[in-house]
Amino acid sequence: MESPTLKRLLARLKQLRTQLGLTQEEFADKFGLSYKYYQAVEAGRKKDLRLSTLDRLAAIHGLEAWQLLLPIQVKPPAKAARVRKVLKTKDVRK
Repeated sequence: MESPTLKRLLARLKQLRTQLGLTQEEFADKFGLSYKYYQAVEAGRKKDLRLSTLDRLAAIHGLEAWQLLLPIQVKPPAKAARVRKVLKTKDVRK
């Protein structure tokens, strides 16, 4: 059974990779990782990752390792979207 933390990490890694528009193989090749190893990481078969591995994966995305555990936000909350819309249309000059 996977822990909630591991599930979050794996989902985040997949999200970040897909945001780059890369397959697992392309991602591994581009960043000097073994394709089979990265595939096993993202699939959850490598459950005991070293901190150095997490640091490297985070650095590839311009993040710190702890940021890989942040919740995935697919879209902004409705209230935040409304506030941005109001700010765009409202004349804020005095």
